[in-house]
Amino acid sequence: MKTDIEIAQEAVLEPIVNVAAKLDMTMDELELYGKYKAKISDEYMQKIQNNENGKLILVTAINPTPAGEGKTTVSVGLGQALNHIGKKAVVALREPSLGPCFGIKGGAAGGGYSQVVPMEDLNLHFTGDFHAITSANNLLAALLDNHIQQGNALGIDPRNIVWKRCLDMNDRVLRNVVIGLGAKADGTVREDHFVITVASEIMAILCLADDMEDLKRRLSRIVVAYNYAGEPVTAGELQAVGAMAALLKDALKPNLIQTLEHTPVLVHGGPFANIAHGCNSIRATKTALKMADYVVTEAGFGADLGAEKFFDIKCRMAGLQPDAVVLVATVRALKYNGGVPKTELNTENLEALEKGIVNLEKHIENLHKFGVPVVVTLNSFLTDTEAELAFIQKFCEDRNCEFALAKVWEKGGEGGVELAEKVLKTMEEKESKFQVLYPNEMPLKEKIETVAKQIYGADGVEFAPACVKQLKKLEELGFGSFPVCMAKTQYSFSDDATLLGRPSGFKIHVKDVYVSAGAGFLVVLTGAVMTMPGLPKQPAAYNIDVNADGNITGLF
Repeated sequence: MKTDIEIAQEAVLEPIVNVAAKLDMTMDELELYGKYKAKISDEYMQKIQNNENGKLILVTAINPTPAGEGKTTVSVGLGQALNHIGKKAVVALREPSLGPCFGIKGGAAGGGYSQVVPMEDLNLHFTGDFHAITSANNLLAALLDNHIQQGNALGIDPRNIVWKRCLDMNDRVLRNVVIGLGAKADGTVREDHFVITVASEIMAILCLADDMEDLKRRLSRIVVAYNYAGEPVTAGELQAVGAMAALLKDALKPNLIQTLEHTPVLVHGGPFANIAHGCNSIRATKTALKMADYVVTEAGFGADLGAEKFFDIKCRMAGLQPDAVVLVATVRALKYNGGVPKTELNTENLEALEKGIVNLEKHIENLHKFGVPVVVTLNSFLTDTEAELAFIQKFCEDRNCEFALAKVWEKGGEGGVELAEKVLKTMEEKESKFQVLYPNEMPLKEKIETVAKQIYGADGVEFAPACVKQLKKLEELGFGSFPVCMAKTQYSFSDDATLLGRPSGFKIHVKDVYVSAGAGFLVVLTGAVMTMPGLPKQPAAYNIDVNADGNITGLF
């Protein structure tokens, strides 16, 4: 059986100008990055502003397991399937981070015959967007420390600096560092920290900004530190905005590539969903909606993280109205949630399936709270049995969900026709009555408790003492209307990664809160989640190489 990278490297790609032509886009409206990648010009985005919006379909999933779910594979396959049956569809995805690519998760271009290509480019340097974000983030850090070195006119308290440097790599030793060692000219000695680039507020800002002016407004609002009086100091006060915007000028434009079946794909931005808001850029999604009749997009990790943030942060800020949700699961993952070891997942086990399907049940209940019709799809494996499939189908239909089997890994768009037809049928028969989970005016503490209780199923929330004071202070500073971005393990509804299925009788433990004033949300750190991940004992990097012909191997 061929690997994903072998399938991708054997594919015959269309020149990106040909892919763009399907969307009535001329070469002059593209900024080419070689033959198969391009950025979409501001002129084109302006030209299509008055087009009618297409339908917006979100693809999300149950909590991820070592058995694999294939959410991106289904997203790509569904986009291909819609085109396969004569619909005009575009896929809108996030850009992958180098951290998981070289760590444990691998790349993020889909799989099998439902992939985005060129896969190696997408998973590695792509068009340089992450480099631009990293550079802008670290320019702000450099200007901050230089301001202190040059006399500290803003009265910044070096013990109360909240802006962190970033790097798009899993590097645990950079979580806590000491900077400024050496001579007086080498800066003020202080403790500093790194986050992975996808957790940087600059990433969130890029993904939430409408245009360059909005980007600059958001950059100016970034809180970098507090002064000796306890007042916030912003990037605008450090005179950092213009230079940061210059670094981000090209990164602000969505990227256009293709699937193996030449379906257009917009790939732009890439915040993680466990430590950030987990969605591709608003610009890419809105542009896609003007380009096509159907837009397939996804949110990171399980629906408890990605979908909740897609609805409560992205849709709230952008005024988006999703028309349907596709919830991805696998028989294997549900049995894993039922306590079956990874080595025994290929054996039929209806008892374990019945025990583990409660994870799917909770996600269905959660998605219904947002008023959007739900279609459950199983990413098909050869080891799935008829009895297992029939059990899951009945379970879903009993809960007011359409059900479809997806064979998109094996058959590409053809294998997603059943799913595509169920999605179209659902949108025709069930009107989306989208609503967010909580109102803007709800107090911050109650917003956190609402997500914890209603989405995670927690009994309540335990706040570290300092967090209670910080929440009060943030409300006094005018940030009380912000939505909350929960940083939590992706593996469980709880903040304990070992609690699978549908845990109950637990509390969410909030250890820190801080404001991303430019992005426009409050970040809530729970449990043991890290904003700078580490590499595993056997990193994926060990298997990646380049052969004598210049072909990359082992990327998947």
